[in-house]
Amino acid sequence: MSKFFVLLLGVLASYSFAADFPVEQKNKAFTASSLKVKVGDTVTFKNVDAFNHNIFSLSDAKSFDLGSYPQGQSRSVTMDKPGTVEVECSIHPDMKMTIEVAK
Repeated sequence: MSKFFVLLLGVLASYSFAADFPVEQKNKAFTASSLKVKVGDTVTFKNVDAFNHNIFSLSDAKSFDLGSYPQGQSRSVTMDKPGTVEVECSIHPDMKMTIEVAK
């Protein structure tokens, strides 16, 4: 085995790959009330309800507004710094979830 190949394996073993965490919006609720993710991970919100949702967060760790979107569509957010992200739906105020983002 070449030294280059051994070095490459060592680099790949120490590299952590970003993950995607799917969360559905179903029956006016998120399918997860909380998630634990890492910086660089993506959360994908899929609307499976027969009406629109508008997912947003005003949190310091990640502020976003995904806009209003209908059944069958998905929108994604990549977490770029650690902290707590409180997620809500502007159309359905009882829809809430928390995302803990670790380094």
